[in-house]
Amino acid sequence: MAERGLQVGVIGAGAMGRGIAQVAASAGHSVMLADANAGVVEQARSNVARALDRDVEKGRRSRAEADEVLARIVNAGDVSGGYDAFRDCGIVIEAVIERLDVKQALFSALEQVVAPDAVLATNTSSLSVAAIAGSCANPGRVIGIHFFNPAPLMPLVEIIPAITTESMVTERVTSLIAGWGKTTVIATDTPGFIVNRVARPFYGESLRQFEEGIADVATIDWALRELGGFRMGPFELMDFIGNDVNYAVTRSVFESFFYDPRYTPALTQQRLVEAGLYGRKRDRGYYDYRDGATRPEPTQDETLGRAIVDRTLAMLINEAVDAVHHRVASPGDIETAMTRGVNYPRGLLAWGDEIGPPAILHRLEALQDEYGEDRYRPSVLLRRRVRDR
Repeated sequence: MAERGLQVGVIGAGAMGRGIAQVAASAGHSVMLADANAGVVEQARSNVARALDRDVEKGRRSRAEADEVLARIVNAGDVSGGYDAFRDCGIVIEAVIERLDVKQALFSALEQVVAPDAVLATNTSSLSVAAIAGSCANPGRVIGIHFFNPAPLMPLVEIIPAITTESMVTERVTSLIAGWGKTTVIATDTPGFIVNRVARPFYGESLRQFEEGIADVATIDWALRELGGFRMGPFELMDFIGNDVNYAVTRSVFESFFYDPRYTPALTQQRLVEAGLYGRKRDRGYYDYRDGATRPEPTQDETLGRAIVDRTLAMLINEAVDAVHHRVASPGDIETAMTRGVNYPRGLLAWGDEIGPPAILHRLEALQDEYGEDRYRPSVLLRRRVRDR
C-alpha cells in the first residue's frame, strides 16, 4: 500500500472521523471526508483547523505545515446519494454510528464504487468485523482499524482482521497505520477486542462497589487514582468518555458474550443514560460540572482505599489473563494496548506477576465464595499458573 500517493476516505465526520482525517492528512495523504450531512463536514474541518492552530501556538508545527494539512482534507459532500467521491481512494475508513445494519449497508454500497484492491475499514469499537464484512461480495478486504478518541493524540490503534480478512490486507494496513506514527496491536475479532474487553472491570467493579455502598464515587476515584496509580478514576473517566458511550459498549460486550455475568451492566449507569446525564458533555453525570457546583470530597481512608484497589485490580488482571488464555491477542500486545490505549500505570500481566498469581487467585475465590456469582470466576490460566508454580 503506497504511502504518499494513497488517497484516504473517511466516512463520518464526528469527533472520531475528523480525528482520523487529521491523522491521515498529517501523514501526507489527501483525505476525502464525508458525512450523511454535508454541513457536518465543514464543521469538522473548522474543528481540525482550531486543533492545528493550537499546534502552531505550541510550536508543534509551522503555520505552513498546518495550512497544508487542512488543505489535504477535502469535503466529499453529501453521501446520502452514493459514494462516487471515494472512487479513487485506496482505503476507506468508516466512523459512523455503532449500528451493524448501518455499517453493513454502507460497506455493501461502497464496494461497488471503489477499486477491487481498495481496503474497506471499520472503526467499530465493539461490533463484529466479520458481520460487517459479511455484507460484502469480497469480505477479504474488510478489516477493523480501531482508533481511540481523540485520534490525533491517542497513540494506540487496534488492528482487527476478521476470519475472512486476507493476511496481505492485515499486513498492508498494519504497515500503513504504523507509518502514521501510531502504535499498532493485533486483536482477534472478539467482543470488545483488547481494550474494551480487558478494561470492563475498571468500570463495572467500581460501579458494583458504589451500588453496594462500600464507598462513594469520589472515594473510589481517589483510591484508584492516588493509591492505584491510574491517571483518572473510573467515574471521572466515564463522565469524560460519556456515559452513553461507555454504557453502550458495556451492553454490546455483555450481549455479544451471550450474557456472561462478568460483563453485566450497572443499573446506576443505565439510569444516568436514561436521564440524559452523560457526563461532561451534558454538564452532569456522576459529578456535577455546572457553574457553581461543588465537587464532593473523598473519604481518604487508606485501608478502605486499598481494599477498593485490590478488588478492582484483581478483576482487571483476571480479565487480562483470560484474554491471553482465549488468544484475544499476544501477551505483549495486551500489555501495550492497556498502557498505550488507556494509560494504565503498568501492564496488567506484569502487575499480576508482581502481586503474585496466588494472591490474585485468593482474592477472586474469596469474592466468588462471598457472592456466589460466576462474575468472579478465576481464569483457568490463572489457576494453572498457580498450580504449576
